[in-house]
This record gives sequence, structure tokens and C-alpha cells, in this order.
Amino acid sequence: MRIFIWILGLGAAIAAGGLWLTRPDTVAAERLAALEGDAAAGEAVYWAAGCASCHAAEGDTEKLVLAGGHRLVSPFGTFVAPNISPSAAGVGDWTLEDFANSVLYGTSPDGAHYYPAFPYASYVRMTDQDVANLWAFMQTLPPDDTPSAPHEIGFPFNIRLAVGAWKFLYMGDDYVRPAEPSERGRYLVEALGHCAECHTPRDALGGLDKSRWMQGAPNPSGKGNIPALTPDKLSWSAGDIAYYLETGFTPDFDSAGGSMTDVIRNMAKLTAADREAIATYIKALPPSE
Repeated sequence: MRIFIWILGLGAAIAAGGLWLTRPDTVAAERLAALEGDAAAGEAVYWAAGCASCHAAEGDTEKLVLAGGHRLVSPFGTFVAPNISPSAAGVGDWTLEDFANSVLYGTSPDGAHYYPAFPYASYVRMTDQDVANLWAFMQTLPPDDTPSAPHEIGFPFNIRLAVGAWKFLYMGDDYVRPAEPSERGRYLVEALGHCAECHTPRDALGGLDKSRWMQGAPNPSGKGNIPALTPDKLSWSAGDIAYYLETGFTPDFDSAGGSMTDVIRNMAKLTAADREAIATYIKALPPSE
């Protein structure tokens, strides 16, 4: 009987420890208290972070009506981007703290885990000031009352508590590559641009395999592959890469297609210096093993 009680107690302790380790993280309120967002600076963050690529309404040519609806097909199901416009159907009732919790830690205002189809595992590297600036810019965008559509995922991937375990295994604000030769490029690629979310292979649980950083990956939709950006696979010069990010044209007189067209549309709105910083980062990647 004592052994049985001891086993039950041990099991309860392990369960409690597991729940504590996988609890949703949040930003301390005092961390944001002194921040004042700059909407003009936030617009650059908006484009660099690719917010419109998933959340802009279909048919919105300016990519500023964030009604959601974009479908992200994956081996775990289909995720549908929610409405994040400044309306009651979106994030109109949120605070800066709610927004920071969402972007940096994938935690909703009611304390639930967001699925990592939302690339917060990259955004966690964002500076607090950029989060505040982005929030300020988003307040200037037009509200839209379109309800967010539910995700289309089945058991067991629809268990949000399990996302806490995923975060415990894969979340961290450390960078993968060194700051040299371009700290700005690293920030744009690894944080705001979240380039590795597509260009790096994932393991069976959907976590990025950082040992194969930027070495290309299967398309999550099951159609084709995302190309590698390492120098043994991509022979473009830094100038070629920067020009491609601005225009969508390759050195071989081809043009960007698929989801990369959205990326180009975003990157074209950045400064030339930022595109050059991204190119510098990419050219400094080590070759594939």
C-alpha cells in the first residue's frame, strides 16, 4: 500500500513538474512599461516580419487589411491565419502586453499556447522596441470584422497543452549564427524575416534542425522543396541576392514564384542597406555538411 501511495505521489509530482515546465511564458509588465511605440518605425518591422503574407485579406493589393484567412498546409494539418486587424474580431481589445506575449512567446491573452505555425520561435529574438513599434503601426491599419476561421487539425495535434512541450524542446532566444559579418543581417534573417522557418529542415516533431541551418527543406504542403541558401547550393553574389530581394529577378533572368513572391513584395519595401545586410548574412553561411 505504501509503495502504491509513493508511486501515485511520484506520478503527481512529475505531472506537476511537467505542467510547470510547459506553462505559457509571458512578458513581465514592467519590461514594457517605459516603451513608447513609433508607428513609422513599426511599418519597416511590419514588412520585414512578413505579417501581411499570412494575415492580409485576399484581394487586398495594399496588404494592410489583416482579416486573415491564409491557409498553411502542413503534415500536422491546415492552420488558418487569424484576423489581427484592430477590430473586436481581431486584436482591437488587446494591450501591448498581450501583443508582446503573442509575438515573443506564442501565448494568447487568455493564457493558451498558439501553434508554432505562427513563427514566434523566430520572433522571440525581436527587440522589445520593435515589438512596441510594430504594435503602434498595426493600430493605424483599417479594422475588419471578418471572424477568424478555425484550424483544420485533428488528434493529437489539436491538443494545445502539447505545444508547451514543443516550446520547452525548441524555444529559445539565442541566435544560430555569429553577429559577424552583419549583426543587422542576422537580426533580419533569424528574427524578423524568420527565413529559417522555410529554408531549414525540421525533425519529426516539427522543430528546426539547426545542424542543417538553411540547407533547404521539403515544402510543408508536400509539393516540391524549399531551396538551400548555403554557398554550395546558391552561387549568387551578395549583389545578386540583394537585387533578387528587391525585384524578384534572378541572375539567370528567371523570377520568383509561389510564396516567395510575397516575401519579395515585403523585402522590396525595406531599405537597400537592409537587403544588403540580409545578403551579407546569407553569403557568410557555412556550406552543407
